[in-house]
Amino acid sequence: MNPTPPLSVMIVDDEAPARARLRALLSGIADEMPNTVAAEAANGKLAMDALEANPVDVLLVDIRMPKMGGIELARHLLQCEKPPAVIFVTAYDTHAVEAFELNAIDYLVKPVRAQRLLAALQKIPRPTEADGAFSESAAQVLSALQGEARAYLSCHERGRMLLIPVNEILYLKADLKYVTARTTQREYLLDESLTRLEQEFSERFIRLHRSVLVAREAVAGFEKNTTDETDTQWYALLRGVPEKLPVSRRQWPLVKSYAKNLTS
Repeated sequence: MNPTPPLSVMIVDDEAPARARLRALLSGIADEMPNTVAAEAANGKLAMDALEANPVDVLLVDIRMPKMGGIELARHLLQCEKPPAVIFVTAYDTHAVEAFELNAIDYLVKPVRAQRLLAALQKIPRPTEADGAFSESAAQVLSALQGEARAYLSCHERGRMLLIPVNEILYLKADLKYVTARTTQREYLLDESLTRLEQEFSERFIRLHRSVLVAREAVAGFEKNTTDETDTQWYALLRGVPEKLPVSRRQWPLVKSYAKNLTS
């Protein structure tokens, strides 16, 4: 029989001393749990970039980091066909920790102890045992725990996962089972619910009609198109793209107040 290969690990923490400590702890338990540190990253976005070149078995992830924190990173990883295991590392032992444990997402409380790290790594299913380490309800749990809107949305394209900065999205349009996210550069197909996106990003997007949300900052103005004396259609004009988005009659009274703010 071939020996089980060492566990490949990525350390994700914005503090270099914290990454160095985890690397030292991993080296110290290598006899009991063979492992290799394949990569390090200072935030979730850099970790996603590094994973393309360095697939790993497990990520040791700090929760609070700039640009993309650990919980948002885990939410994006759930979109992978075979997501790596995630062990959260936190300085905050709160009620959230209980939720991690109940949903088979492990955690370590700083300062991390060697035996606690070893115990967490020993829980990780190997490739022959499971395709991923998240429970089925993990996506809902992570969404509830994050407590703030994501900085990125993710989509799969030609076998790769792409991250789309939310602040670059001009509008979101529902089409059958997918949602199209439009930036000034191109369109992306998202496997998300427009209703849930509206709830998560209510401060950034406003609804124009049942299938379109538009970024408030992307609206340059509104244009009225009257086809006859009884039929008036309003359109939202956007910054950076030529598209005009229709506003439904139902939504116009709500959108109109925003239009007044644009002209005031």
